[in-house]
Amino acid sequence: MSRHSAKTAGRSAKAPSARDKKASKTERAKTKKSTASTRRPLRKAPRPAPAPKPKKPVAPIAAPEAASEIIRTASPPVQPAAPPVPLHAHKYTVGEMVYYTSPSFGRAAASGNYTVVKLLPSDGDDYQYRIKSNGEAFERVAKESQLDKA
Repeated sequence: MSRHSAKTAGRSAKAPSARDKKASKTERAKTKKSTASTRRPLRKAPRPAPAPKPKKPVAPIAAPEAASEIIRTASPPVQPAAPPVPLHAHKYTVGEMVYYTSPSFGRAAASGNYTVVKLLPSDGDDYQYRIKSNGEAFERVAKESQLDKA
């Protein structure tokens, strides 16, 4: 016997044939289909309906018998109106000449005559201004309390 024929003979004896493989595969598929039809998909249990909320008892509104009795109304009480906040405008206008006094703490700035360049919003109590001196190339921010009419 040749070597090649012995190998093929050994293989055919050990391994199942293609027909046997196909038959076992179809049997597995059939059993899988039959078990799949008997199974039911899992579902969440339905939530119970919420319990109805108990209604608050409403006291009947009685007619006042005496003038000293408290009268109940359906409308809420109204707060008195707040007094109007007094608004005061900026003291100086754009283009006006002012005298700037530098604060005693911190950097010592050049006190002198400045021109108001821009009006700024208030910083607490004081309004602020952007001011510029003719001798300086930059602008400063000053509070209204640091300025006087020139």
